[in-house]
Amino acid sequence: MDTTPDDDSRRPAATPPEDHAAVPATTTHASSRPHWAARIEDAALGSLNAVLRRRGWVPRAEPYTGYGAPGWVRVLGRAVLAAPDSSAREVSERDTESSSRTVRGWRSFVSAQLAGAVVRVEIGDRTHEVTADRGGYVDAVVEADLAPGWHQVRLVLGGQGVEAPVLVIDPAAEVGMVSDVDDTVMVTALPRPLLAAWNAFVLHENARRVVPGMAGLYRRWTASRPHAPVFYLSTGAWNIAPALRRFLQRHGYPAGPLLLTDWGPTNTGWFRSGQAHKDAALRRLREEFPGMRWFLVGDDGQHDPEIYGQFAAEHPESVDAVAIRQLTPTEQVLAHGTTEPLDRVRRMTSAATTVTGPDGNALALAMIDTGLLET
Repeated sequence: MDTTPDDDSRRPAATPPEDHAAVPATTTHASSRPHWAARIEDAALGSLNAVLRRRGWVPRAEPYTGYGAPGWVRVLGRAVLAAPDSSAREVSERDTESSSRTVRGWRSFVSAQLAGAVVRVEIGDRTHEVTADRGGYVDAVVEADLAPGWHQVRLVLGGQGVEAPVLVIDPAAEVGMVSDVDDTVMVTALPRPLLAAWNAFVLHENARRVVPGMAGLYRRWTASRPHAPVFYLSTGAWNIAPALRRFLQRHGYPAGPLLLTDWGPTNTGWFRSGQAHKDAALRRLREEFPGMRWFLVGDDGQHDPEIYGQFAAEHPESVDAVAIRQLTPTEQVLAHGTTEPLDRVRRMTSAATTVTGPDGNALALAMIDTGLLET
């Protein structure tokens, strides 16, 4: 789960970064010693893993979607223990199989991570070895000779390999999209704890509701920007990455890397900060792709307006525009307990062009009016 800082990972795309491993899009911490809750968790997981190994469970790599630029890629994945009768192909298919497969939410959180596992990353004729953190996560920037576009890299652990997709962003791309997930592309009623737990652990994938018009808006936006990448930034746990990919595919959203986080104890407390995770991810993208301008999409039920507004105020040259979906009164109640929005959008900085609307169709019309979208 969430552990060590990622200070060394923020490097511009112009220079291939040196190899490193860290927690995906984590926040920085003052202490290198885990919180007592994290130490208890580590001990419990150590005992569980010992039992599973005696029963014949074996190491496997679980792939997530990475990204990069010519000369380097950021590889994301997780080292876990898998049942002895499961193949590496079955583990990989959790993330890559067709959208017809559906899973009840709690199954996504059943895993036994391997802290400190050494994973071999094979990219063409290059091979790198990276080390998983205490949550089993692999997050490494490595050298690679890949042309712009989608590719597969191979993660090898326990004698078996799985394919992990990576998007190499074209240097010609001048603009990219960063989209929130919860209540922006799908209705999840976060962050109220009980409702969040219901949506994450109980609700069947097919029962998750899409926000009307958003997929069409994203397709129209990317159609006129053929090199533009789309990143999906969420405070959701990495465990839901396979389900989220299937949801996006099933509803016609453009494919793109997921920037998720982890739930549980950190070096400084019981839980990681969702706001810090989003802020750190935006700043990392800016440093990795210094010439890129970003179209930021979110909603007014959580902290997206503040996060995007602060980022735009500090780095106006890096923000193309901001689009904020306005939640319905019912969704506002589920999000923070009142029928009214928290008046966040009005207080946003004027450093970036901002459009608002209740769904993707309204946002598209507002973007056409402001020249952000072609008719």
